Amino acid sequence: MATHFREPCMRKLFAICVISLLPLVAGAADTAEQQARALFSQDWQWRLQARPEYATAIGDHRFDNALSDTSLAASRNARQYHRDALALARAIPPERLPAQDRLSLELFIHEKEQLLRRLAFYPYDILPVSNQDGLHIRLPQMVAQMPFATEADYRNYLARLDALPAHVEGLVAQMREGLVTGWVAPRVTLAAVPGMLRTMRETIDTGPLAAPFGRIPALIAPEVRGELAQAGPARLRTTVAPALEQLEQFLRTEYLPAATATIAASSLPGGADYYAVLVANHTGSTMTPAEVHALGLREVERIQLAMRGAIARTGFNGSFAQFSAFANSDPRLFYRTPDKLLARYRRILERANASLPRLFSSLPTEELMVKPANEANGDQVGGAYYEEGSALRPAGFVVNTSRLDARPIWEMETLALHEGVPGHHLQVARAHQLTGLPAFRRHAWYPAFGEGWALYAETLGPELGFYKDAFSAFGHLNSELLRAARLVADTGIHAMGWSRQQALDYLNANTANPLADNEIEVGRYIAQPGAALSYKAGQLKIQGLRARAQMVLGPRFDVRRFHEAVLGNGPLPMPVLERQVGRWIEESLQASTLPAPTANPPPPG
Repeated sequence: MATHFREPCMRKLFAICVISLLPLVAGAADTAEQQARALFSQDWQWRLQARPEYATAIGDHRFDNALSDTSLAASRNARQYHRDALALARAIPPERLPAQDRLSLELFIHEKEQLLRRLAFYPYDILPVSNQDGLHIRLPQMVAQMPFATEADYRNYLARLDALPAHVEGLVAQMREGLVTGWVAPRVTLAAVPGMLRTMRETIDTGPLAAPFGRIPALIAPEVRGELAQAGPARLRTTVAPALEQLEQFLRTEYLPAATATIAASSLPGGADYYAVLVANHTGSTMTPAEVHALGLREVERIQLAMRGAIARTGFNGSFAQFSAFANSDPRLFYRTPDKLLARYRRILERANASLPRLFSSLPTEELMVKPANEANGDQVGGAYYEEGSALRPAGFVVNTSRLDARPIWEMETLALHEGVPGHHLQVARAHQLTGLPAFRRHAWYPAFGEGWALYAETLGPELGFYKDAFSAFGHLNSELLRAARLVADTGIHAMGWSRQQALDYLNANTANPLADNEIEVGRYIAQPGAALSYKAGQLKIQGLRARAQMVLGPRFDVRRFHEAVLGNGPLPMPVLERQVGRWIEESLQASTLPAPTANPPPPG
């Protein structure tokens, strides 16, 4: 979801950004290095101003008084801006740049080209709200990421609340445009949203949006505290609640009745080509949907074979389906209180952190806090997620403590390694530490790299001393199995005409994922075509690069150096990562005069 500037502000912002880019065109006296770095810096500032919620999320609080613009004009202007920035980047001669700047330019061009390729199909957001994402979820998250220490912080928040009606008007305009052009979301992806908006509106005085006004710091002058304590709730009732009701009523009376019963991206205008682009973006490959589907079927078969051994180790006698039912229902495999669930996750992450030096030479310095998720909409999200940290706020391993009977203990080690360390937190925090790189690279997100790394991190469990008991080993394999099944189900829905029930039946029959979670999974595939493909595609690529390095380097292979080769340049598209690791392998071979590294230590225990 995005949140939004009023249209006049966006017009002014766009004019400023175009003007600020123009000197680069005439900057012949500047070196190519100066031009490139100026472009990267100016584009980064544009991104933060155009997406102030994102700026807040990464700890830049200069724009905490604004929301991003959802108007149709803003979307069209942004597309033109990206075209102009791409033209400027292509005019910079890469051969005149130092190595890292040359790589930065390549990545900058890649990002703009990929974005414009998608926007060529439809320049607006096809699904600005859904059961799993949107204003009703992102707005409370944004509030949790804002500082509330000074009067200025509260004034910023009030300004953001004032901007909400324009934001909602933009969302409505985008969805109305979709109704006209045929870019309409499936009805199933939005069916629950009106109810969520209604609940949010009816609890406006007690929900997360009101929380900051109940804890105004004593350092703020008493008379100001009193004013803010009255102004905040009043603004929520008179400005925010009507805006939420407007969006709710639009969805109920206008959009949902016209939304499609079909669920495939291929049913959109030019949908088959559109989905092919999404597949390429999310897998970082040239695979077709049919090739991704076939890969998924092979991986499901391979992993299910391995799971039979893990099930046998538990002592359970019965079929895979019978064991799945047992693993998702026996009360001994679940915690009964959120506190015990959170405490177990903290212990797992402490163990993982202690073992990281075995596999990594560069360790994250940012704190990772285990905390419960907002209870609202807990039945619409999975077991946990990662929240990027900033200078003012530690990173979060955010645990869904709702529906404890759907949070089996056997999935916890794998989930902690994926979302925490050595998964998302290690990768993201490591990128933050690369201060010599431009900001757009330190905060970049390439799906196959980010999710592929996190899934690869799960496979490091045995080397870190995890998955020793049969149930945790089963949970690890089931996690990988789910990611393989995603390749089958996502392409089945969007390229092969599968119904929602077919996809749900496939996951229920071929994974041990809780049934309620599979409902969420399939909803996600429908709402976000291609996104679920990134995990397995990226993991297989990173594992393949490691196998190649081990084969070529033999006894000289050091897993710590390999991991630094993968993470040391920040996030990368998969073809670029393959090239960078290939270069590292060649450099390692050429360093024949160096002593061989010490053999990797065995896993603990």
